[in-house]
Amino acid sequence: MTMNLQPTSYNLQAKSGYITLISVLVVGAVGVAVATSLILLGLGSSRTSFAVEQSGQAKALANACAEEALQQIRDSTPFTGSGSLTLGRGTCGYTVTSQGGQNRTITSSSTVNSVIRKVQVIISAITPAITVTSWQEVAD
Repeated sequence: MTMNLQPTSYNLQAKSGYITLISVLVVGAVGVAVATSLILLGLGSSRTSFAVEQSGQAKALANACAEEALQQIRDSTPFTGSGSLTLGRGTCGYTVTSQGGQNRTITSSSTVNSVIRKVQVIISAITPAITVTSWQEVAD
């Protein structure tokens, strides 16, 4: 009895089919991983952009409240007190405090969704014109 040790064409075709199948599976898995990564990066970028947009809106709203406080001071020189505004998707509030004489401090805070921005304005004179010494965003 002699054994034929030569590979048959059937065995070679079966091995070639398995190699092709494994290659397709590996390439498919890499493609799915790349696609998933791109989708997740896009979602993260979208969330960041949305937060930056809300932050800009909150800053503009805080400045609008400070401007409203300046208008109140212009309309009534001895004005001290507080007020609020609602514009667009946010709200803001301001407080004007007297530091003696014509010195005033305006503290304005706004909220758009969960983003909070605060502005502090220091005034050193009211008449004959309002003199703003400092206008800055504050952390607290």
